[in-house]
This record gives sequence, C-alpha cells and structure tokens, in this order.
Amino acid sequence: MAKPKKAARQSKPKEEDIRKAVKERYANLALTGASCCGPKTERMCNCEQLYPKADVISLPSEAIAVSAGCGNPTAIANLRPGMTVVDLGSGGGIDVFLSAKKVGPTGKAVGIDATPEMIWRARKTAKENGFTNVEFRLGEIEHMPLGEGVADVVISNCVINLSPDKEQVFKEAFRVLKPGGKIAVSDIVLLRDIPDELRNNMSAWSECVSGAISEKEYLGAIEKAGFEKIKVEERAIFTHEQVGEYLKSEDLPMDSMKAVREAMGQEGIDLSKLVASYKITALKPKE
Repeated sequence: MAKPKKAARQSKPKEEDIRKAVKERYANLALTGASCCGPKTERMCNCEQLYPKADVISLPSEAIAVSAGCGNPTAIANLRPGMTVVDLGSGGGIDVFLSAKKVGPTGKAVGIDATPEMIWRARKTAKENGFTNVEFRLGEIEHMPLGEGVADVVISNCVINLSPDKEQVFKEAFRVLKPGGKIAVSDIVLLRDIPDELRNNMSAWSECVSGAISEKEYLGAIEKAGFEKIKVEERAIFTHEQVGEYLKSEDLPMDSMKAVREAMGQEGIDLSKLVASYKITALKPKE
C-alpha cells in the first residue's frame, strides 16, 4: 500500500510580500480606527494595563484609537526634558505624544512609519491637539530618514517583529543614536517554535506573530549592531486565554486561524507558552 504523500514544505515569504501585508494591515487600522487598545483583560493589547491611567487620559483619543502596541517603551526609556526621541513604527503616535510630554518643549519626539495613512493621521492629530515638538516622517525603519547621531533615545512598541530584516533595524538604531544613547523597546518574542504554516502566513506576519523570533536571536541582533549593557527589563508571558482570544479575533483573517488550528492541533494545545511581550534596553557605547 502506497504511503500518503507529505504536504509540500511552504517556501519562505518574500520580503516584498511581508512589507505589503504589513502596510495593508496598518493602513486599514489607520482608516478604520480599529484599535486593540481596549478594556478587556484577555487582550494581548490593553492600554489600561500597558500605560498608567493618567498617561492614557492625557493623550489624544485619535492616537489611542489606532494603538496596537504590546508594551510601554517610555516606561523604561528614562526620558528627560530636552531629549530627542525617535519612535520606530510610530503608527498613530501614542508613544510619540507621550514622549513629547516627557521631553517637554525643549525636546523633540520623532515618529517613523512606513504606512502613509498612519503618518497622515498622526500629523493631523498633532496639529489638532497643539503638539509643536513632534514630527512624523514616512520611511522604513531599516532605512531611517534621519542623520547620524541625532537621537538620545530610540523606542519601539511591537513593531520590530514585523520587520523582515531585524538586524538592519538595530544597525540603523545604533547609527541614529548619539554616543551613550539608549534603545528601549517593547516587542513580541517567541517562547517556542511555530509551524511553517503560520510562519509563512502573511496575515499572521502583519498581526505580530509570524515575524517574532526567539530571545536568543533578538538579543543577538542587538549585540551584533554594536550595543552594550543589553538587559531584559521585563517579560510578560501571555496566558492561554489572551492568545486564544487574539487568534479568534475578528482582526485575524480566517486563513490565519485555520493555519494555527491545523498546524498546532485542534484539542489540548497550551497557548500560554507560545509568545511573550518583552521590554529590552541597551546602550550605544560612549566615545
């Protein structure tokens, strides 16, 4: 009796396909205002848990409406008046506006995002809410539209996992930082391998799952860029309920859900050990 044929191994996604999927996802988010920043405790993205209540209240509602972060990098950035902060993948600007408040009128907060719709929305929000010390620039975080040594701090919130070239992102962060400058990021990190069916799924890439890498790979990319004193400030492992709620959310297309269920099994799977939100800091050496 002939053995059943194995399913053909899926090829790795092309960089242009990843970028297209990510831009489409966040362009739609910018236009619809479908934020994951809600009050439900089972959500992986929850503003009321990620940010102090006073900070959330003080921010423009237009920015909160399109928030899709997994942490609060400003909490570990040690921002002070007069600093220049650069936010990688700034989206609607929630962390840029929060940074702008912390660095004050003598400082500056710059957001970089590859999605035009997000940039337009963030600029409109800044203008309508009287923010004069913020700037939003269109560009890829692997090729930042900034000069060398212009930033005191580089932050990012659940975006670097979306990049198909994470090492290049950290090299660029190193380049734009001043000597002694700091990088402070919140991001999704894998706790165990995920199946190829999910890794190669473009919808899941744009939803911050398929592009995630292990802690060893993530910290290794930061070190390779030249950073020192790399520190994991905090790990928050998502519960089975949080990941399950995320995977069945309306924002995740049916093909992604099917890939997860078929590849990981229908019954008895423990989703609590799949991904975690990390807060990481590192320093650029002083000259």
